[in-house]
Parts: sequence; C-alpha cells; structure tokens
Amino acid sequence: MKVGIMGGTFDPIHIGHMLVAETARDAFGLEQVWFMPSHIPPHKHAAGASGEARLALVSEAIKNNGSFRILDWEIVRGGVSYTIETVRQLQERYPTEDFYFIIGADMVQYLPKWKDIDELVRRLTFVGVGRPGNSLNLGTLPVNIAEKVLLADMPMVDISSTMIRERAASGKSIRYMVPEAVYDYVQRSELYGVQPRSAN
Repeated sequence: MKVGIMGGTFDPIHIGHMLVAETARDAFGLEQVWFMPSHIPPHKHAAGASGEARLALVSEAIKNNGSFRILDWEIVRGGVSYTIETVRQLQERYPTEDFYFIIGADMVQYLPKWKDIDELVRRLTFVGVGRPGNSLNLGTLPVNIAEKVLLADMPMVDISSTMIRERAASGKSIRYMVPEAVYDYVQRSELYGVQPRSAN
C-alpha cells in the first residue's frame, strides 16, 4: 500500500495542512495519509500547545476522512523528532508499505541538511507540495536526493500556524482558517488565548 507520512507540529493544524495532504494523496495515488505530530522538531522551538492537545486537534481535523489517520509515536517517544528515527520505526512495524514523506516544496532545498538523508532517500520517496508554478529546480540537489523527490502543485493558501496563533492571541477570528471541528475544539479548550463561545 502507498502511504503518505505528514509530519509537523500542527500547532494548530489548519486548512493548508489538509490541502497539502489531500494534494499529495490525489497526485500520486496514495491510499492513505498518516499524520504524525512531532514532539519537538529539529528546526523549530517547542510547540505552544501540548502534545496531547495537538494530537486531539489533528484527530478532530481528520475524523471524517477515511483516507487519513493519526500516529502518536513521536509525541510518545518525546525528545527531538528526527524523521530518520520515525521512518526506521515505521518500516520495522509496516515492512510491506511503500512510504512517501510529504513536505512543503519550500523545504525540498533543505533536504541535504536532514539527518541521515542518504539513508532516508534509500528508504522512501519525498513529495514536495507547493504553490502552482513553483520554480524549484531539483537540479540543484545531489542526484541521489533529486531522483527521490516528486513535486505537486496545490491551490494557493497563505496560512501558517504562527499566523493563527498570533491572531487568536490578539482576539482576531481564526474561523475557516482551520477545519470547523478544530475551531470548535480550540474554543472549548481555550487554546492559544481563544475564549469559549467568543465572537472569533
């Protein structure tokens, strides 16, 4: 089975994340996409919401899509979340699956800096999803990496988790930037400074 892995802090998960996952699934015939919230990603600071809260947000976001599922492995493992460790664990547990690691196209150029990237590209294929007309040149990458990267275009959505957290903290609306179930959960749990049943 062809399975996409969607990693990230998801702090919070938003419609851009959902579009990236669905675009990759549709473009390359992935049968499932597994969302895997990270504990602490190597390139970011610790998340604003707890691991438990972020797992709940992702669960709410994907609950009506039979092609999406969630894995809590990196949250449970703790520490810095390195992709290679997760991929080794995945392939040990699911040796017959064909894994595709989904990232934003803007991250593709940084792949040579990833921990144990040579082993990663032997183990799986990367899917870089970006805006239409992305001018990314795979020719700038080492050949062994470039030949294991697929690219797909998605509708332009200029939303980030950072923007959503900042809007929420300042009392601005985040509705429709996140799936409705996520919006409801954020309000119920008063995450990111959002007040329950407030106008935002």
